[in-house]
Amino acid sequence: MLRDNANDLLAFLAVAKERSFTKAAGKLGVSQSALSHTVRALEARLGLRLLTRTTRSVSPTEAGQRLISTVGPSFADIEVALAALSELRDRPAGNIRINAVDHALELVLRPVLKTFLPKYPDISIEVCCDYNFVDIAAQGFDAGVRLGEAVADGMIATRIGPDMRMLVVGSPAYFAGRERPVTPRCLPNHLCNNLRLPTHGGLYAWEFEKDDETLNVRVSGQVIYNGAYQLLDAALDGFGLSFIPDDMAAPYIASGQLQVVLEDWCPWHPGYHLYYPNRRQASPAFALLVEALRYRVD
Repeated sequence: MLRDNANDLLAFLAVAKERSFTKAAGKLGVSQSALSHTVRALEARLGLRLLTRTTRSVSPTEAGQRLISTVGPSFADIEVALAALSELRDRPAGNIRINAVDHALELVLRPVLKTFLPKYPDISIEVCCDYNFVDIAAQGFDAGVRLGEAVADGMIATRIGPDMRMLVVGSPAYFAGRERPVTPRCLPNHLCNNLRLPTHGGLYAWEFEKDDETLNVRVSGQVIYNGAYQLLDAALDGFGLSFIPDDMAAPYIASGQLQVVLEDWCPWHPGYHLYYPNRRQASPAFALLVEALRYRVD
């Protein structure tokens, strides 16, 4: 009975994670009809509907969500324990999935992976570049990367990058014949390139601070992107002002292709942190990656 329930629960968790019988069946290596039959049999034994099925999507019911919350972590712990057996191998092995924004990949992850991966050929890394603040456990990620150290309950945060700040930059061509903003309150009079955040479905409000005064400014312009590197291009192309990380802007400021305004309103903040579930025992491969990424002041 326990074995049957365990197999059926794994099937249900796979469908709930993928929100699709087709995708889950592909990952489990079974037919869609067999997977559907397995989940229906579990629902029949429990006397509860666990999934809401439509022609376009699958989503957990209230009972299904409760089952995910209570049983899902136990299966995750089992997977971690099994992965830990790789300590008995000569070389650590495993696949690690990370959710991060594109800037974090280029600034922090990519430089470390260039030396980390050749040392551990049996470890593979999957990085999903995403500006959503996703539930990493529910989405099957081992870790996420975001600015600052404030994380959800049950998560551990490890600093992996230096302090950083956002800068307001524009091209010399854009500033020609225009008065430069002297405070953030001047920004509504300028063309500004916006960043759309998918999590909230809205535009990012530019954040400033000076002399204990904090301002969040909504800006407007002709261009809206959903990535920092596109905002850099927009500034270089003269479309208006962009609010981008200082390290991204630095080489173009040095070359004269971009100019900074409102620098005294742009404070420094804690840099990128790797956050992950507080599990009792991390896999050796993941522990090695965390140690390689850990930020150390020279």
